[in-house]
Amino acid sequence: MLLEGKKVLIMGIRNKWSIAWGAAQSAYENGATVIFTHNSMESAEKVEALIKEIPGAKSYPCDAGSDESIRNCLETIKAEYGKIDGILHSIAHANTEDLRNDFILTSRDGYAHACDISAYSLVATARIARELDMLNEGASFVAFTYYGSEKVMEGYNVMGVAKAALEASIRYLSKDLGKDGYRVNGISAGPIKTLSAKGIKDFGTILDVVEQRAPLHKNVTTKQVGDVTSFLFSDMSSAVTGEIIHADNGFNVTGI
Repeated sequence: MLLEGKKVLIMGIRNKWSIAWGAAQSAYENGATVIFTHNSMESAEKVEALIKEIPGAKSYPCDAGSDESIRNCLETIKAEYGKIDGILHSIAHANTEDLRNDFILTSRDGYAHACDISAYSLVATARIARELDMLNEGASFVAFTYYGSEKVMEGYNVMGVAKAALEASIRYLSKDLGKDGYRVNGISAGPIKTLSAKGIKDFGTILDVVEQRAPLHKNVTTKQVGDVTSFLFSDMSSAVTGEIIHADNGFNVTGI
């Protein structure tokens, strides 16, 4: 199994439809010990009920907008599990009005909020994890992004800007963390019907277009994205860093 003996942290678990859950299932099936964090505003009982499907898994509250919360969370995890081998960043948020309205109407606070939670939280997590010396040799960071960072996608708005910042952060982090032998990569997943996707106007139309135009003529699944995540956590991807890998059945290569 690809991840036998490894410990991976899945940050941002929400429900069984989330891409993070697909990544967690794949990691577990490939032999990893899986640890979770969830937004401190989420119901702990709901998260605990979900992760029962992975024997022994625990989830810890973490506010991605607070360095103190991230540090406290990671300190607790290190104390219980020791050093870990991988961290998945599956955290993003934008205000509803900033997704529903035209991008030009994005407020200053809304712009800052989306970039803080969706992009800077990866930087903070990587820095704090390194400071706490909680990463095993060859540890791998993975973050989820989306094609709306590259092209204008109707209704994605400020989240597209935040994901573009996330992708640039991945490249710069790969340089800094590479000095310690750690890797950082992103996965640009095709559209998936998640709870977060409900905030995007006319999301169903996007799914239809991808199915029509993607070379494989179907939408990607959480399981498929999860398997790519497991690959990036594994030693088989030891020469890959600073990359954004598209897991979208080829949609990103198509033109008009």
